[in-house]
Amino acid sequence: MAPLEPDVSAQDLPKGSLPDAAPSNWVDHWAPEAWRPLLRLVRIDRPIGWWLLLLPCWWSSALASVATGQPYPDPLHLLLFLVGAIAMRGAGCVYNDIIDRDLDRMVTRTRNRPLASGAVSVKAALVLLAALAGIGLLVLLSFNRFSVILGFCSLVPILIYPFMKRLTSWPQAVLGLAFAWGGLIGWSAATGSLTLAPCLVYLAAIFWTIGYDTIYAIQDFDDDSVAGIRSTPRLFGAWTQIMVGLFFILAIAVLIWAYAITGTGLIARAGLAAFALHLGWQVLKINLKNPAMALRLFRSNRDAGLILFLTLSGDALFRL
Repeated sequence: MAPLEPDVSAQDLPKGSLPDAAPSNWVDHWAPEAWRPLLRLVRIDRPIGWWLLLLPCWWSSALASVATGQPYPDPLHLLLFLVGAIAMRGAGCVYNDIIDRDLDRMVTRTRNRPLASGAVSVKAALVLLAALAGIGLLVLLSFNRFSVILGFCSLVPILIYPFMKRLTSWPQAVLGLAFAWGGLIGWSAATGSLTLAPCLVYLAAIFWTIGYDTIYAIQDFDDDSVAGIRSTPRLFGAWTQIMVGLFFILAIAVLIWAYAITGTGLIARAGLAAFALHLGWQVLKINLKNPAMALRLFRSNRDAGLILFLTLSGDALFRL
């Protein structure tokens, strides 16, 4: 697991920096100052978001290579997924911040976001949103027709997500529907169709997303109560640790099913065991009174997801 950034106080942060960005991020220290609000708006200073959007794509692509007897996932597909994840995560953040700019001003962690603080205008944000969506569209059109249609279907949960925190205590579940979509796309890009296996990967990624985003939302527990923002930590309360553990168990159980029907070997199954141990470690560390730990645990899911991808890829290669 990568070393975690030390905690710093708000006074130690560069001007305009956000508290959930790593203190050493390159935007705060190296990017031209005029560009920084736009880069922060698309969360380039917080890469964990595009990692979490990307990883289900890579899982599904690697599992497809195991199922079809290929020695490794298509490298071009992996690269396209990377570019698409960065672009679409950025577009999603811009869209979310346009919708949420008034609510963001009421939450300590988000009140300095570029739109909420006025550092970026809504007009400029809309132009940026269109540019990022255009990049995402070009990536999607690089795949087969079935995947293109499937990709457009993902717009439904993406578009409704920002409104869910006002309507339901389960916005994390709607985020899961959007962020897990790569579990379908990775397989369809490789095969031109869907079977039970990628649907199981999608379901597992939804459970995983609900778990890690519940951990993330612990940071805003007190402010959300004041602002009237609904979330799973507010719903679960003292049961948050148990409920996150339950969603992680469901994710692992569904992945076991997907691995079984695709005939994965020892390397992939060892990776799944390591993934399970990592999620178990996260659950043990959850503390509603420790927002800094919640952010650390949330970020660590990049490493958990990479364990699955690398061991699935290794399984495809070494079984041949």
